[in-house]
Amino acid sequence: MPLSHNAQRRDHLQQLFFWTVCSRAVPLVLLAHASGLALFDDSPHLDSPSKTRPPSPLLRWDTFHYLHIAKHGYVYEHEWAFFPGVPFVMRLLAQPLQYLTHLESSQNFLLSGALLAMSCDTTWTLYDLTYHHLKSLHLAYIASLLSLLPSSPTTLHLAPYAEPYFTYLAYKGLLYCAQKRWVFAALCFFFAGFFRSNSVLLSGFLLWGVLLEPALLKRAVRSQLSLSSLIRATVLISLVISPVLYHNYSAYLAFCVRSPSPASWCSNTIPSIYTHVQSTYWGSGLFNYWTIQQLPNFIMAAPPLILLFAFILWHLPRALFRLLIESSSLKDSLQHRESGLIPLFTSISLIPHSIHALVFCSVLLFSAHTQIILRLAASMPLTYWAGAWLLVQHPKYASLWIGWSVLWSVISVVLWAIFLPPA
Repeated sequence: MPLSHNAQRRDHLQQLFFWTVCSRAVPLVLLAHASGLALFDDSPHLDSPSKTRPPSPLLRWDTFHYLHIAKHGYVYEHEWAFFPGVPFVMRLLAQPLQYLTHLESSQNFLLSGALLAMSCDTTWTLYDLTYHHLKSLHLAYIASLLSLLPSSPTTLHLAPYAEPYFTYLAYKGLLYCAQKRWVFAALCFFFAGFFRSNSVLLSGFLLWGVLLEPALLKRAVRSQLSLSSLIRATVLISLVISPVLYHNYSAYLAFCVRSPSPASWCSNTIPSIYTHVQSTYWGSGLFNYWTIQQLPNFIMAAPPLILLFAFILWHLPRALFRLLIESSSLKDSLQHRESGLIPLFTSISLIPHSIHALVFCSVLLFSAHTQIILRLAASMPLTYWAGAWLLVQHPKYASLWIGWSVLWSVISVVLWAIFLPPA
């Protein structure tokens, strides 16, 4: 006898809880063993409390910057590329942990950030979000299982990085958007802005839901849309982008107003320290990363980028056509013709997700360090909806994708442990 809707959902969530624990435990055990290997860069030893004790396996890459900011605040110009959310989280539990563990201060900061990072579980949120959009408990379960195979499990689940917090808050906000609870969505996106600059792109979901979608589907009188909806969207979007603006304004005060010798970027048309630091210290910019030396990074980034672009190019034309039909008299005939799972992937409600992913992936491909898609793809639920779509429509390619996800998850943990890129 088939399970009822509620019983099936409950069964799925119980299984997802088990697999979520496994998705944390397996990389953690692997990281603990791999951290005994020789380091490519000995920098972690500089912060080790003992010459005989190996350095923390969490102290790699951006964690150095977050740790320094947590302990000393923003001291150097290049540190402004990192937003204050992670240092705040590090400081939050560091003092209580000091009394419990008696570890050296740096270890407590790292452990504090790691413990809260491990508690950021997006799996159940993704399950509810997927069901809302695709109307299938089976697809919600599949997408949620796929999310437990991220391409960077260390930065998403174990390390004190921005990704676990940003992903958790983004998913929560997206679920609130799906439920049309716009204020709660904006608040989630607001807090996400203290972790990553690309939080500003999340404001597009509010713009779509509050202003564009109702206008396109003619759900309200145009005069009402042009006034009340416009004001509402403006207020919500202003809230979302305010952390990024505040971060840059704080730097402007420090380097341009209060400094006796203002920095060179202060005279720019838009005096943004973030864009200055990204360009000066990380070489970001249109096609700046497109060199022969970076070819291996493009190859490593190819699987998630190919999956996302393939789904976007498949979905957007079909969904936009459905949007056109929805606003016309042909709506009933369209619903009559549709059956099966595949048409569900053409849902109009996925349009803002596809547009967001298209913009974000294009920025990463053409203007940034492209390989960071390996740790940022998880922040877009479309990644796992694309994986589910691949399973339904192209199972042979899906087996390759899943095989790569498992293999690369293992490889990425080892590379992190020995301090090799990407990270």
